[in-house]
Amino acid sequence: MKSAMFMKKGLVEVQDVDKPTVKNPDDVVIKVLRACVCGSDLWAYRGLDDKPANSINSGHEAIGIVEEVGADITTVKPGDFVIAPFTHGCGHCPACLAGFDGVCQDHSDNFSNGTQAEYYLAQHAQWSLVKVPGKPEDYSEAMLKSFLTLADVMATGYHAARVADVKPGDTVVVMGDGAVGLSAIIAAKLRGAKRIISTSRHNDRRELAAEFGATDNVAERGDEAVEKILAMTNGGADAVLECVGTAQSTDTAVAGGPASVTTYDKDLLLKAVLDGKINPGKVFTKTFTLDEINDAYQAMADRQVIKSYVKVSD
Repeated sequence: MKSAMFMKKGLVEVQDVDKPTVKNPDDVVIKVLRACVCGSDLWAYRGLDDKPANSINSGHEAIGIVEEVGADITTVKPGDFVIAPFTHGCGHCPACLAGFDGVCQDHSDNFSNGTQAEYYLAQHAQWSLVKVPGKPEDYSEAMLKSFLTLADVMATGYHAARVADVKPGDTVVVMGDGAVGLSAIIAAKLRGAKRIISTSRHNDRRELAAEFGATDNVAERGDEAVEKILAMTNGGADAVLECVGTAQSTDTAVAGGPASVTTYDKDLLLKAVLDGKINPGKVFTKTFTLDEINDAYQAMADRQVIKSYVKVSD
C-alpha cells in the first residue's frame, strides 16, 4: 500500500509498504478515505523534533471504512464508516469515565500515527472509534471535512473551551489562529461566549475567525498583546484558550492537556456537525492527493494554507 514516510527535514514522500493487519484482539484496520496534515506534524518537518529518517508518518487524523477487526471488537464491523480519533481511550477507566479519555489510564500508548496512508491500524479500538451514520457517499465533501476535524482539531479546540470552563456570556481570548485555534472559537461560541478575541496576523485566518464567531482580533504578540488584551477586557478575560503549544503562547496563557476526542465526539460534536450547527471543515483550505503529501506539508509550513486536506481514496 501507499504510505507517507518522513525522510528528513523538509521531505515527506510516498513509499510502498506492507498493508497493516490485525495483531491484537482490540485492533481495527481502517481503509483511509480522508486524512490531513496537523500543525504538530510540522515539528519534525521543520527540523524541530529529532524524528528518525525514513520513519512512519506522524499523521494522526483520519476518516475511513472499517476493513478488519480483532477478536475482541464488538462496537464496529467491516464496512462501518468511522472517525478515528488521535487518542484511543478505553472508555472504562476513571479518566475515561470522567470524560478525559485523552489521558486514559489503561492505554499508555494513547496517541496514533500513520494515518497518511491507504490503510491505518487503529489500536485499542473497541471504544475509541466513532461511527458516522450511513456511508461516505451520503455526505458532501464539506461534511467529510467537518467529520475529519472531529479526529483532532475540533475536539481539541472544544477541550480548551471545556477545561477553561467557558460559560454563556463569557469573554474569551483564543491564543493561536491555526485549525485548533479556529476550532476553539467555534467551541467558545457553541458554549455561549459573548465576546471572543482572536489573535491572528493573517487576513484569511482572521476572516475565518470572524465567520466562526470572533468579535475582536489582537495581532500583537508578547507583552504588547497582554497589555492590549487587558485593556480591551477591563483587566482580564473570563477564559484564555492556548491553542499553539509554543513557549510564547504558553507564557501568555495557561495550557491544558490532550483533548478527550471520543468523549466530545460522542457527546455533542458529531451531532452538531450532522445538524449543521457547526462547520469546522472550513479549516481545510486546500486539497491534496496522497502522492502530493510533501506539498501538503510544505504548504502548511509556508502558511499558504490553514490546514491541508488529503484525499486518500474514494
